[in-house]
Amino acid sequence: MPGNLNATSLTSDILIVDDEIPNLQLLTQVLSDAGYQSLRSIRQPKLAIESAMAKPPSLILLDVSMPEMNGFEVCRHLKQETQTSDIPIIFVSALQDVQDRVQGFEAGGVDFISKPFQEAEILARVRIHLALHNFQLHLEDLVAKRTAELTVANKALESEINQRQHANHALKQAYDEIRKLKYRLEAENLTLKEELRISFEDNELIGKSHAFQKVLQQVDHVAPTDSTVLILGETGTGKGLIARRIHHLSGRKDRPLINVNCAALPATLIESEFFGHEKGSFTGAIENKIGRFELADGGTIFLDEIGDLPIELQAKLLRVLQDQEFERIGSSITRTADTRVIAATNRDLDALIKQGAFRADLYYRLGVIPIYMPPLRERRGDISMLVWFFITTLQPRLGKTIESISSTVMDALTAYDWPGNVRELRNVVERAMILSPGASLELIADLPIDQNSTPAITRSRVRQSAKLEEVERAHIVSVLEACGWKVRGKDGAAERLGLKRSTLQSRMKKLGIQRPSS
Repeated sequence: MPGNLNATSLTSDILIVDDEIPNLQLLTQVLSDAGYQSLRSIRQPKLAIESAMAKPPSLILLDVSMPEMNGFEVCRHLKQETQTSDIPIIFVSALQDVQDRVQGFEAGGVDFISKPFQEAEILARVRIHLALHNFQLHLEDLVAKRTAELTVANKALESEINQRQHANHALKQAYDEIRKLKYRLEAENLTLKEELRISFEDNELIGKSHAFQKVLQQVDHVAPTDSTVLILGETGTGKGLIARRIHHLSGRKDRPLINVNCAALPATLIESEFFGHEKGSFTGAIENKIGRFELADGGTIFLDEIGDLPIELQAKLLRVLQDQEFERIGSSITRTADTRVIAATNRDLDALIKQGAFRADLYYRLGVIPIYMPPLRERRGDISMLVWFFITTLQPRLGKTIESISSTVMDALTAYDWPGNVRELRNVVERAMILSPGASLELIADLPIDQNSTPAITRSRVRQSAKLEEVERAHIVSVLEACGWKVRGKDGAAERLGLKRSTLQSRMKKLGIQRPSS
């Protein structure tokens, strides 16, 4: 799906606003040479606003220093109007001050490129933000379409209930169907909203290493089938992302993807979560409940941490895999569900089988198509790409801009073994961005990375390191004390930390940091 959206970006309408003709000509030429077909260039800010209002573009490249109105004013005006509020705006300016960049993001811009710019940088950022914008529009349309379809179906069933109000048995059946559609509507809406959030921001399926590309090739081969898939790999390698990719490349992509974490559910509730229950079937069952397999009917169910599934539930799961049949707790009615199963685990299932904690027949049934997710230490060549991807996606949320990474820092990140894999890398990058005082990414001494060490860092060093929140809290408190607890203004803690005042205050509240009483 992302590939189609990138192709769509070339036909997107781009508005270029700059009061200097040479800049307009250069930007137009660069984008035109790259294949972008619909380009508008305007010198006057007010005319640019009128043009955007009359025909909203897909993206705006906006200069800052212009007569009549500066770029920040133009951006704020467009963000206040309904038809232009969602248009991504990239500032292209000769201004170099960090405060100018902060002001640009506060005005509503999504990015800030300094002049003189590199053609490759312009094209890369335009491509990313157009893809993000098009992907968000696509998912919003999908949510609206699916919601409308289920709403129509729900109204039709409600009308049928009204017509059968004198037939108790028929009324109960219709009521059950309404509840099933209601649960499915809620599940699908939650799934689609979650995909909007993680669309590109959390999509960590990035890498060009041979090991990683082999995984993607396996996914492309297995996705169009309905075969059961078992994803193996350490914690944090992205097994859930692989499951989501398989679903979205399959013929079931328009149906729900239901996620179940087997390790997070109490053993006494797993059967009810899987298959549902009837009212009164056990203490606390105050109403009928639809199980996850029924919710995923026609779609896909992702069973994460399958190695933690209690042995007594494994036989029932095996039956569903083989016959697609099950019964709700407290019911003798056999139900069916056309559900594709994708499972994942970070545990050694062979060892569990020898211990008698996992059924061999279930293992063979799940492992029709096994996919092994390599740990990050086996694909070190992808680390630099992931680091820059996380920086790009985290900058708008953190309100900070990172422009460079020294070779010493990048070597340290590449040499580290990453026992927590991609998830740990993302956390370390976010933590370093928060604590880096300038526009260059720095690894603070308390981080579990040794910048002066070339070999991989041992895992014991990681376990001895302080927790992220403890390190962050101590650093913020030390800066506040050095500033006399002055948060805003010149030489205030926010300025020294390179954060917006509101961002710093939010972090202080979350970490429980309060100024000591006199």
